[in-house]
Amino acid sequence: MDYMYKHGTKRTRPADLVPGTLRVISARMSYRGAGREPWQVLAEPGLAYISRYALGRDYHKVLRSRLQKLADRITAVLPNTHRVFVDSAPVMEVALAEKAGLGWRGKHSLLLSRQGGSFFFLGEIYIDVPLPVDIPVQGHCGDCTACLPACPTGAIVAPYRVDARRCISYLTIELQGSIPEALRPLIGNRIYGCDDCQLACPWNRFARLSPEPDFAVRHGLDAADLVDLFLWSEATFRERLAGSPIYRIGHERWLRNLAVALGNAPWRQAVWDALLLRSEDPSELVREHVLWALGRHDAAGRAAAV
Repeated sequence: MDYMYKHGTKRTRPADLVPGTLRVISARMSYRGAGREPWQVLAEPGLAYISRYALGRDYHKVLRSRLQKLADRITAVLPNTHRVFVDSAPVMEVALAEKAGLGWRGKHSLLLSRQGGSFFFLGEIYIDVPLPVDIPVQGHCGDCTACLPACPTGAIVAPYRVDARRCISYLTIELQGSIPEALRPLIGNRIYGCDDCQLACPWNRFARLSPEPDFAVRHGLDAADLVDLFLWSEATFRERLAGSPIYRIGHERWLRNLAVALGNAPWRQAVWDALLLRSEDPSELVREHVLWALGRHDAAGRAAAV
């Protein structure tokens, strides 16, 4: 994840990123929406699991718009120079939110709140006004380590330490090349992101449903059939996922991720046929993962599955 250190001290010194910055306004926005219960989807390997934050409209646009409106209202009362960020620059969002009193960093490295769990987005306004400073809250994880064993790939190597190279969110979203073979079976049916550490966290019992209509489930992505998604053409992918955070990984990596999930799914004729259809895909990346999946469903494997 080169982008995390490419910008040097700009990540830790806001005034280096936006000259004149005196304060950072940190905000959170809940995204937990209605839809199929996550653990139920994860328990059905023929279905596709998509991280709950990505089931609706792209949060970057939604939250950025809200923050810009807030910044405009501040400017109307108090002239200033500001800049809004939502995952769009080298900003240490969790550290800033923690300092702002929005929550504490959990052992899975995400921000936690007693009132809202961790199912929320973070965004910031860098501003050149010396606003009052909020007081950080104390952590409330205690002796709980539920998130550590919940990680399917063991990416949470110690409390507060995540090895991104093993994280399913990194492997299915940020990684542009091949997914390491040793990790593919551990990914299960997760085709875009992973929520297991959050789902295991007791504080998410208090996470409330978001009233934001833009975060409502689109195109049945909360429990879609793996085969159906794998058969989408690039045109269908672009049409149905336009405005979704999933759109940015592109059709090729979408197919790569689905091929892995199909390789982990129980054998059925529809799975085999769908994989065969893509076995000569123009993309070398797709072909590699399809052939791996077919190897998982060879004649011996089918016989054992019957």
